[in-house]
This record gives sequence, C-alpha cells and structure tokens, in this order.
Amino acid sequence: MCGIVGIAGTRDCAPIILDALKRLEYRGYDSAGIATLVEGRIDRRRAPGKLSQAGRSPEASSAAGHTGIGHTRWATHGKPSEINAHPHATERVAVVHNGIIENFRELRADSSPKATSSNPRRPEVCAHLVTDLLDHGMAPEELRRRR
Repeated sequence: MCGIVGIAGTRDCAPIILDALKRLEYRGYDSAGIATLVEGRIDRRRAPGKLSQAGRSPEASSAAGHTGIGHTRWATHGKPSEINAHPHATERVAVVHNGIIENFRELRADSSPKATSSNPRRPEVCAHLVTDLLDHGMAPEELRRRR
C-alpha cells in the first residue's frame, strides 16, 4: 500500500514527513521519496527500497523547507526505481498520488512536450500540465477548481 504525507507548516517539515512515513512502513512498499519547498525551489529526494535510502538517507540530510510532501510507493506500474519513485516533479510542481491515472492520454495531450516520458502513466504528466497552466498565468486557486 502507498502512503502520502503533506505538510504546510512553520518549521522544517522533512523530519516530520519522514517520521510519518516510517509509521506507514508496516504496510509494505518498494520505493519512497520526499519533496520540500526551499527558497522557491523544490528539493526532491527519492529512491527504490526502504525509506532510509530515499535521497541517500534523508534522515541525516539537511533537507529544509516548511512545506513538503512524502510518499511510499507500492508499484502497480513500472519497476521499483528512482525514476518511478514519487514525488514526481518539475521545477515548480511536485506530485504524489495513489492509484492509476486513467486519463493519462488526455492529460498528456494537454501538456507541453516536456510531459513525454518512457512511461506516460507516471504522474510527471500531471506535474507538467499544472506547470504549463501556471506558466500561462492560471492562479493556483483556479487550478484547484479545474476539472
């Protein structure tokens, strides 16, 4: 089973996200990762295997940022690897999800050429589509309402 943790707080959130993901370890997973927002850029660490390998031991890392997401993944599509581990990200957007993105073809068609990948079902398609919309002036509040 997958696990997702997200925090928007007032102190460095990576240790809190990692602790929450560790509490989900009993559920089984094949890869893990975290992404935090640090001074306007996304700091992403992910890896196949146990949580301690995500980003070469994120517990010991200096991952900063008050906003972040974390994910433990149990593969339904694609082998356990760093490229398949979540979060998937662009320079502006990090994405995690559980399940299968059924409408990936439509999302990919609406995205820029950057959204192409060897596995078009991966959530990079979502990250690229959201990034494209932000780049074209859509406000985050509008994105939440968009279907």
